[in-house]
Amino acid sequence: MNLDYQYLLEGNFHPESRVWVYQSSRLFSLNEAFEVEDILKQFTGSWLSHGTPVKGAAYLFFGQFIVLMADETASGVSGCSTDTSVRLIKDIEQRFDVTLFDRLSLAFIVKDKVELLPLSQLPYAAENGFVNGDTLYFNNLVQTKAELESNWIIPVKNSWLARKIEFSGPVS
Repeated sequence: MNLDYQYLLEGNFHPESRVWVYQSSRLFSLNEAFEVEDILKQFTGSWLSHGTPVKGAAYLFFGQFIVLMADETASGVSGCSTDTSVRLIKDIEQRFDVTLFDRLSLAFIVKDKVELLPLSQLPYAAENGFVNGDTLYFNNLVQTKAELESNWIIPVKNSWLARKIEFSGPVS
């Protein structure tokens, strides 16, 4: 699985640009992915904050993660413009019958695939070796472009999850 996504990010966005990551409850089909990308492109092309265009970008990564980005050095993002983006995500949820607001579902890379795991099952997965400290985890709590580039896909041992669980066997 190629995890090199950084080169796809807009290069002319400030490192402190705000980022929102929405994880889908399932992989979008190829046709759905093209449709979602079109919806995202239309949205960012008309995204406004108090009548002023938002310098925004949107991506569908790994067929399962919608990432919205707004460069607030170019124009601020108000509550209304954030509400508009939330409505967009809710519309995508309904249109494609997916869940995008479930923060209790964690995503890992296991055997070159994105695997979802409910937070409640994490201790079991760690005890039985399905997840270990080196397993790559999607840290959807990133808030800036800089964090997205360097701290989105990280080993579990480098994430907040490391404080929540104990791993069986040695963790490197």
